[in-house]
Amino acid sequence: MASSKNNTMVFLFLLVTLLIGSSSAQLSTSFYSKSCPKLYQTVKSTVQSAIKKETRMGASLLRLFFHDCFVNGCDGSLLLDDTSSFTGEKRAAPNVNSVRGFEVIDNIKSAVEKACPGVVSCADILAVTARDSVVILGGPNWNVKLGRRDARTASQGAANSSIPAPTFNLNRLISSFSAVGLSTKDMVALSGSHTIGQARCTTFRSRIYNETNNIDSSFARTRQNSCPRNSGSGDNNLAPLDLQTPSKFDNNYFKNLVNKKGLLHSDQQLFNGGSADSIVRSYINNPSSFNSDFVTAMIKMGDIRPLTGSNGEIRKNCRRRN
Repeated sequence: MASSKNNTMVFLFLLVTLLIGSSSAQLSTSFYSKSCPKLYQTVKSTVQSAIKKETRMGASLLRLFFHDCFVNGCDGSLLLDDTSSFTGEKRAAPNVNSVRGFEVIDNIKSAVEKACPGVVSCADILAVTARDSVVILGGPNWNVKLGRRDARTASQGAANSSIPAPTFNLNRLISSFSAVGLSTKDMVALSGSHTIGQARCTTFRSRIYNETNNIDSSFARTRQNSCPRNSGSGDNNLAPLDLQTPSKFDNNYFKNLVNKKGLLHSDQQLFNGGSADSIVRSYINNPSSFNSDFVTAMIKMGDIRPLTGSNGEIRKNCRRRN
């Protein structure tokens, strides 16, 4: 009888410990409400200044969050510079000469550190910055879940293998998003972030010269004017991902796809006779459903493998470990 009672007590103790551990690992929209009450206004003012200086920066900041979360979770690892003990993610193939906005994150982190030193992680700053960039450019608003901690290392190899490429077909896109727990609908909604920002010639050269069957011919000719056929010439020349409203977060990106005016191969794959066609059409007919699904997908993406509790650290400088 005593043994049975002891076993019950042990079970209850383990259950309580498990529940406490589980709850401490949960992200929360009110995580910094007491420890850093001025967080949101501090971040937003810096983001607004950056976007006012260069509209394209909004898309770049949003992209930082994507590229961070897809590599071992939303842990700020993308922001780490190379060290003698590891090669970081900044020079991985999907990021080198491509991801940008690190100086803006530095400025935000500096401002947040002045408001509440040693409290807010770089990973969470990326999450809030992404939301603010979308809102400032006319997109939907949402409450950001916070409580992530920062990774102490980064992986160039993981970045090379985990981030979806602009050359992917629909099946590879679906598989890539599924690998991090995101559905096909999430993938299409998140791809809608290409309603803002620009891409380099190297990422769409093959499409505008070789994909004659699923690209509008006049659109291709227009893009060819600033993206020469031969590699090494005009590689870094930019073109808007959304032909119609490249600086406004809306659903015109999807309208472009139906008209065969997707800039990247991976863009047009979303409307090319496959399983994503119906989702694209629904976002054209109902912009509010795009906004709603985009918010849902952003929150889900922000939940990918965060470091919480005593894991990781709160970096003082987003570029290096403490």
